[in-house]
Amino acid sequence: MDDRISLTFGVENMSCASCVGRVEKVLGTLDGVQAAQVNLATESVTLRAAPGLETARLSDALAQAGYPARLVTRRLQIAEMSCASCVGRVERALLAVPGVVSAHVNLATEEAQVQMFDHPDMLSAVQAAAAKAGYPASIDSGDTPVEDSAARKEAETAHLRRNTLLAAVLTLPVFILEMGGHLIPAFHHWIGATIGMETSWFIQFILTTVVLAGPGRHFYLKGFPALSKGAPDMNSLVALGSGAAWLFSVTALFAPALLPEGSRVVYFEAAAVIVTLILLGRFLEARAKGRTGAAIAKLIGLRARSARVEREGEITEIPVEEIVAGDIIHLRPGEKIATDGVVVQGQSYVDESMITGEPVPVEKAEGADVVGGTVNGTGSLTFRATKVGGDTMLAQIIRMVEEAQGAKLPIQDLVNRITLWFVPVVIVVALVTFGAWLAFGPSLSHALVAAVAVLIIACPCAMGLATPTSIMVGTGRAAQLGVLFRRGDALQTLHEVKTVALDKTGTLTKGQPELTDITPLNGFTEAEVLPLIGAVEARSEHPIAQAILRRAERAGPLPDTLSDFQSHTGYGVSAVVAGRQVTVGADRLMTRDGIDLGDAAQIGAGFGKAGKTPLFAAVDGRLAAVIAVADPVKQGTPEAIEALHELGLKVAMITGDNQGTADAIAAGLGIDRVVAEVLPDGKVAAIDKLEAEAGPVAFVGDGINDAPALAQADVGLAIGTGTDVAIEAADVVLMSGDLRGVVSAIDVSQRSMRNIQQNLFWAFGYNVLLIPVAAGAFYPLTGWLLSPALAAGAMALSSVFVLSNALRLRWITPPLAERTETQPALPATPVAAE
Repeated sequence: MDDRISLTFGVENMSCASCVGRVEKVLGTLDGVQAAQVNLATESVTLRAAPGLETARLSDALAQAGYPARLVTRRLQIAEMSCASCVGRVERALLAVPGVVSAHVNLATEEAQVQMFDHPDMLSAVQAAAAKAGYPASIDSGDTPVEDSAARKEAETAHLRRNTLLAAVLTLPVFILEMGGHLIPAFHHWIGATIGMETSWFIQFILTTVVLAGPGRHFYLKGFPALSKGAPDMNSLVALGSGAAWLFSVTALFAPALLPEGSRVVYFEAAAVIVTLILLGRFLEARAKGRTGAAIAKLIGLRARSARVEREGEITEIPVEEIVAGDIIHLRPGEKIATDGVVVQGQSYVDESMITGEPVPVEKAEGADVVGGTVNGTGSLTFRATKVGGDTMLAQIIRMVEEAQGAKLPIQDLVNRITLWFVPVVIVVALVTFGAWLAFGPSLSHALVAAVAVLIIACPCAMGLATPTSIMVGTGRAAQLGVLFRRGDALQTLHEVKTVALDKTGTLTKGQPELTDITPLNGFTEAEVLPLIGAVEARSEHPIAQAILRRAERAGPLPDTLSDFQSHTGYGVSAVVAGRQVTVGADRLMTRDGIDLGDAAQIGAGFGKAGKTPLFAAVDGRLAAVIAVADPVKQGTPEAIEALHELGLKVAMITGDNQGTADAIAAGLGIDRVVAEVLPDGKVAAIDKLEAEAGPVAFVGDGINDAPALAQADVGLAIGTGTDVAIEAADVVLMSGDLRGVVSAIDVSQRSMRNIQQNLFWAFGYNVLLIPVAAGAFYPLTGWLLSPALAAGAMALSSVFVLSNALRLRWITPPLAERTETQPALPATPVAAE
């Protein structure tokens, strides 16, 4: 039989026959690849390979060669997972599918994120592999995943509630009949004198069998097949433990001759109580897991359901889903804004706190942007829809939070490797325990009790829930505080950061500088120079340019003849205005162009000491003026820097401003380290140097020129009011644009990681301590043997404890929330030509 695998997938960047040859050559060098055919017309590859070919290695090789495979990421709902062992088995099954590059399974959300080759047959192959492993997978359509997930969890909780109540009602008489006699001797004698012990045991047999075959049948329908496949899970432990207790009791009741003399006892109550308590634990766990998605549910609840839309001169209320870009929407006081748009008429104040975390309403008038999900104040607005459906800011926020909540942190890999072997090891420990007590213990029943207690108490559920539940709750709470983790693993990386490096313009400052001083030189006048430099800066979008332009336009009309405009990144700008060559920029631009600064350097230094950014203007190769620009510090910046210091972090500023000015700003704000006069690529080098000297670095920025630094840093945090390029390059987005959001992000990260560590300590420590107790390690000293029923209760509580601990993250408060809102007068700070 030919067991070779065949794969067909798309490849990007191929443009000619040479590309075909290179791709075939790369594939031919990989171990296991037997034949590869590349089709330039369809931009695809068909290859045959030996079983066991690693798809990830194949993908990496193509990417390194410059011809990446076309990949897609799909989310799947995974059913029947019950513990951390299931997570490892599902991942192994998915990764074994040829064409799957990566697979991350989340027990808390019961989802898998699978990255695979873009081919129509891949999804069905992945689903088939999951089903074969015993975990059916369904496609997450992505339309209403949160509502679907909530409804599914609610139905699961209701089902578990019914089963738990039924099991409890049936188990209570069994418990009373058996344990009542042990606790109250008179009750034991009364049972013997009335219905008799045989009848009591027969009643217990009937009720226990109904419990196991009814509410508890799930454990056996899933546990024994998993065991037969050599992949036991938590269901297998419960099935073995309760099944062994039931089978021993049935033998003692109906065939006592098969047991050694003196071993005729029954444990029906243990089997019934085990199933009931574990069902109770599952029910409490399901309820708690439902609360972990509360943040997403609240975000979904922000969406408006309908809107008053003007079409063909008539205003009609329609569902939000029917709004299209370009629709004119009429908004009444107090209504939710249906979708993103631009105000075309009216004036009002809008509460954007649910998006930005800022409590103060924002004024909106003609030309202002509005965001779907925010709430209008007392005025009326008319706005044009610009983004609808999945393109709105709220939809993107929900998507970011979902992706972050479904992420796998590096710490989870270790957990998964351990739990994959945990259940088989527990079964071995139980067998050894049974054999040891059978050989050296007082009776067969004693050996059975110890073995069953080991099986029941060693549940890996808590281990599997320890990390994902904390991620879900932590990232969800962060979103409510205006902090979006675009990458889930940034939650772990951020708590390891030692230094926070800050961009200046738009990050430390408002990014709206003003021209405060202009000193003409060499016979030039302000009236002559200002219109010339204003005309040049009109072509630039930099905040400095806009500040100069506003001042120039107030002074009078600008020349309308301009040519040969050039932007010199990190230096300044130049152009020919009305036949005159005009250059505006930092001192290094003048030096580069051979223009002597002379005494102007001292003037610039004076501006820098005053907290202003000095710029220089030259006309026809002669220095014409020194300009000073200042940018006010954002509200909360000094407070945020102080809070970062209290968290034990160093704060650095990386700026294109000159060294003297940067030092003056740093001294005023208490910044520890200054890296000044750097170009955009210099910021990357500065981050590398900080990482080498002090450890992991987080960089905070907002501009296009910050994108390389955001991507280079261990964690990049983008100010949400910044450019889309910067946000796309970042790991974390601060929606409010306030530097205090950095403090909130780091605080959430630190608290979440502490929470995960607490969960893992409890989950692992619980098993390390209680498995020996269950096995009877202390019986020779104390004579005490753990009851299987108590073991079941302890096991159920372990998962509930982990979930309850994770839910504490819902009440995280911003570190600066309780500090006074009154801030000292903020100094004007310079802004660099970055």
